[in-house]
Amino acid sequence: MNWPPTTMATQHPDNATAPWWKADGSAFISTQDEIGELITLFSELPIDEYMWDWEGKYVDEAVGEKLYAQAAELLQKRPLGKEIHLTFRIPAFNGGKMHRMARAFMNMLSLSDLAQDIGAPVPPVREMFLPLTVSADQLIKVRQAFMQVAEYHRNIFHDGARKHDALLSAVRVTPLVEDIDSMFSIERILQPYWKVLLEDGVNVQETGLRVFLARSDPALNSGMVAAVLAIKAALSKSDELSRELGFEVFPIIGTGSLPFRGSVNPKYTEVFLEQYSGVRTYSIQSAFRYDYPKGEVERALELIKREAPKRPVQHVPEEDRVKLQEMAKIFTSCWGSSIEALESHINTLAQYTPSRRERLQHIGLFGYCRGVGTVKLPRAIKFTAALYSIGVPPELIATGRGLTRVREEGLLPVLDRYYPALRADLEHAGKYLNRENVELAARKENVFQEIKKDIEAIDAYLGTPLGPRQPRHMVHRNLTSTIFHRMQEDPVDAEAVEHDIVEAAVIRRSLG
Repeated sequence: MNWPPTTMATQHPDNATAPWWKADGSAFISTQDEIGELITLFSELPIDEYMWDWEGKYVDEAVGEKLYAQAAELLQKRPLGKEIHLTFRIPAFNGGKMHRMARAFMNMLSLSDLAQDIGAPVPPVREMFLPLTVSADQLIKVRQAFMQVAEYHRNIFHDGARKHDALLSAVRVTPLVEDIDSMFSIERILQPYWKVLLEDGVNVQETGLRVFLARSDPALNSGMVAAVLAIKAALSKSDELSRELGFEVFPIIGTGSLPFRGSVNPKYTEVFLEQYSGVRTYSIQSAFRYDYPKGEVERALELIKREAPKRPVQHVPEEDRVKLQEMAKIFTSCWGSSIEALESHINTLAQYTPSRRERLQHIGLFGYCRGVGTVKLPRAIKFTAALYSIGVPPELIATGRGLTRVREEGLLPVLDRYYPALRADLEHAGKYLNRENVELAARKENVFQEIKKDIEAIDAYLGTPLGPRQPRHMVHRNLTSTIFHRMQEDPVDAEAVEHDIVEAAVIRRSLG
C-alpha cells in the first residue's frame, strides 16, 4: 500500500491561470469539472491523494460512482484506497448545521457498498478530515456518530449483515487544527483522542495516525510568523506523543504557494522542505499545479515524494516552546490591530477578485466566514489577493514591528532557528511591495504609518531594501499602482480592476 500519501491535491481556488486540461481556457473550475480534474491529476501527475471538500464548497456527491465509471483502467492500475487515496474534508462539528456531514457519512458507506459490488480490493474512502478541531471530544463524537450511522445503514440496507467491517476497522477521523492556540497545546487534542483509539483496539501500529495542520487560516487570524512558530511546536509535540504511545504520526500541512500561505510551490522546494521538516503530506493547491509549467510541477512533486519522508521533525525543547509561544503573541498583537484597521480595503478589493471554484460565500444561508477581532474577512485566498493587489503583501504586515520587539527581547536567534525560511519568505513577498502606494495611503491612514515601520524594520533585518528585483516585478508594481488609483474613482470600474488583479496574480503565479 502507498501509505502515507505525500502529495495531496486540494480544491483550494488560488490559481491565477487556467489548468492545462481546460479546453475552454477558463481559469474557473466548476463542480462539474472536478471529477475530470481528479482523474487527470491521478493520471498525469505524481499525486497520491485528492481531498474532496464537503465543508467550504458545493460538492459532487456522485464522486465515487463517476470515478469508477470514467477511470476504470486507472483504478485497475492504481486501486483507490490502496495506491491512490480520496479523502473527505467533512464539515466542522459544531452542533449547528449538520446536513452536509450526514451526506458525507452516507456517501462513504454507499461507496463501500459500491466497492464490494464491483470487487474493489478495499473501501474507497476511509479517512475524514475534521476542520476547526479544538478538542478530542469533537473527534470522538464524530467517530461515534459515523459508527452509529453505519450501524443503521447495515440494519436497514443489509439485514444486519456485517458488510462494512473492513471500512469500520479502517476509518479514521483526522483532526484539522486551524488556530495557533490549539497548535501550541496540541497534546490536549491528540493524547485523549489517540488513547481512545488505542483502547478501542484500532490498529494504529500498522498504519500510524495523521494530524492535519492548517497554514493559511492561522496566518489570517494571527499573522504569518505566529502561524509558522505554532506549526513547529505542533510538529514536535505530535512526534513526541506518538513515540510515547508506540506508533508513527504522519503530519499533513495545508499550504498555498505564496509565503503568507506557506511558500509551497515548485520554485521553493528546498526552502519549504527544510522549514516544515517532518511533514509527510503536503497539500498541492491549484496555483502549484496550474500557474507553473507542467514539467516543472512534475519534477517538484517527484522531489517532494523522494525527500519529505527523509526529513525528521525538528525537536522543540520545552524551554524553546515557551519562547516560540511568547514570540507568537508578540507578532499576533501587532497583526490584529492592523488587520482590523485594513478591513474595509480588504473586503472591498476582495469583491473584485474573481472566484476560481464554486465555494460557499461568507454570508447568507450557507455562510462560511473568517474573522480577526471584531471584523469579518474574506477567506484566506481572497484576503491574500486583496493585499497583494495594492502592493502590500500581508507577509510584511506586523512582521517588522514583531522583529523589533523580538530583537529587544533577545529572542532573534530562537526565531531564526525555528523559522529558517523567514528571510526567503520576506524577500520573495518583498518583490511585490509597492512603496509608493504605502506612502500615499500613509498620508491619510495611521495603519499605513505602522506598515511603513514594518518595512523599515524588515529592510534592516534583511540588510537590503524590499522591492522589485526583475522587470516582471516592476510590471506587478505598476499594476498595483493602477489598481490603487482605480479604487479612488467613483464609480469604480469593476471590470478594469478585476482585469488588473488577475494580471498581477499571473505575474506572481498565484491569485492569493
